[in-house]
Amino acid sequence: MSPAGDLDARLAPAMELARLTGDIALRHYRSHLDVETKADGSPVTIADRAAETAAREWVRRFFPEDGILGEEFGEERAGARRRWVIDPIDGTKSFVRGAPLWGSLVALCEGEQVLAGAAYFPAVGESIAAAPGAGCWWNGSRCAVSSVASMDGATVLTTDARFHEHPARRVGWDRIAGAAAVARTWGDCFGYLLVATGRAEMMCDAILSPWDAAALYPIVREAGGVFTDWNGRDTAFGGSAVATNQALAADIRAILADAPE
Repeated sequence: MSPAGDLDARLAPAMELARLTGDIALRHYRSHLDVETKADGSPVTIADRAAETAAREWVRRFFPEDGILGEEFGEERAGARRRWVIDPIDGTKSFVRGAPLWGSLVALCEGEQVLAGAAYFPAVGESIAAAPGAGCWWNGSRCAVSSVASMDGATVLTTDARFHEHPARRVGWDRIAGAAAVARTWGDCFGYLLVATGRAEMMCDAILSPWDAAALYPIVREAGGVFTDWNGRDTAFGGSAVATNQALAADIRAILADAPE
């Protein structure tokens, strides 16, 4: 099957690849899996590797001049002008426990400019894709962040409220969570989906790799939200992320900036 669809020409291939990757992962979901621990302490399974292998084969077939950066197998064709940034299963800890809050992430990048991003959540039947100027599309329809403008009405999310990887940033999260109406750990990429579709007002992660963040950057922004790193820089490659609706963007980043590192 070649890249096709009714979406913007940048979005259709990204969404197709995200679906391919997620469907491969789904074959292994809620099955008996041997879980290995990588050098960084994160889990990996045959599902992660099989899904990324399929994604790489797809890129080689349809976009042979493009590079690839994936979580499981690193970089390929590093000098290419464009590269596909792939996280085959974002939320592997949820995946191996049979929880449905995981997804497959795909971004098409030129340098640090994200040309398109797509995320597919096969266990819950949702997909979302965006490209600069083309809008954000959730299950085939345009979507937008919420208009909630006060912290006492906000739902705020993070992947792990313990902040083991960056404990100093827990102070900022605790202040945000204390001011919000609802604070939950509906984490990994699922939290960013909720922000982009108006079901939550803030999602944050103290540490993120490029394959975790690149696809989500245009998704949040094209839905009308704000996506920065923890220090407020407008980038998908800052090593952390804070995604919010527009109405609370300044307030949330002011709270985080006021918290000591």
